[in-house]
Amino acid sequence: MRCVLARSDFPSLSALSKMVTLRQTLLDMKNKPVALITGASSGMGKDFALRLIAEGYTVYAAARRLDRMQDIGQAGGLPLAMDVTDDASMVNAVSRILGEQGRIDVLINNAGYGQYGALEDVPVSEGRRQMETNLIGPARLTQLCLPTMRAQGHGRIFNISSIGGKLAAPLGGWYHASKFALEGYSDALRNEVRRFGIDVVVIEPGGIASEWSGIATDEAQKHSGAGAYAALVKRFGTLQKDMRRLPAPRVISDLVVKALRAKRPRARYHGGFLAGPLLFLRRLLSDRLFDLVVSSAFR
Repeated sequence: MRCVLARSDFPSLSALSKMVTLRQTLLDMKNKPVALITGASSGMGKDFALRLIAEGYTVYAAARRLDRMQDIGQAGGLPLAMDVTDDASMVNAVSRILGEQGRIDVLINNAGYGQYGALEDVPVSEGRRQMETNLIGPARLTQLCLPTMRAQGHGRIFNISSIGGKLAAPLGGWYHASKFALEGYSDALRNEVRRFGIDVVVIEPGGIASEWSGIATDEAQKHSGAGAYAALVKRFGTLQKDMRRLPAPRVISDLVVKALRAKRPRARYHGGFLAGPLLFLRRLLSDRLFDLVVSSAFR
């Protein structure tokens, strides 16, 4: 019995062409290094994502709000819903990446914010949230990525800290605590995973044009805008307004790309407004003298 197939039973040349193109695209993505970037919906995170796409990476851009990453999708990135305080969302995200790509070469722990307000005023629950976002979330995501990086025999983990991880100012106690902790965590991690071909790099931005300043100022005002610390909050707001012309996030993206291109990246890179001078002063001066510098800024 002969089986006769009609022309309609075969895919059209156009459909075949699309299938071949899709297959080639998937193969090309498989051959690219894969990067996962958190906090990619704005500021430095968005710039990291767009920059690494341009550098030839397959980029998974993670954030809570997918609607703010449409430009990343249009540039060829893969927006991914993730909340670094939600374990299930991190597990699902890493599982998806490994299912689609089979590898993770670069992790950039960028998600974070500044919880400001006097330590006497800020509820401890807000302090816990700050630590969960800026420290525990990155640590958990790192745990999820490390087995794959070890099996590959290579990987680079970037922890986006701050010059506020090396020096502290009034009203930012919980923020500074989270960044100081991230610095120590990174040092321990670097010495644990180096033997597996995995590099850990800390990036310490100074002032950068982003939403960070506005959020920090609003938080300080909410918690300590009235009462014993009101004068500090007023001065903090003035300092933030004085720093309107801050460098663009690209200054920090340049550091990430520099570290990615380096055969042996440094443990730390810093950049942005006043980053170099302030870190130098902190190393040079005693605690008492540096406190005088900070106090003079808040008068």
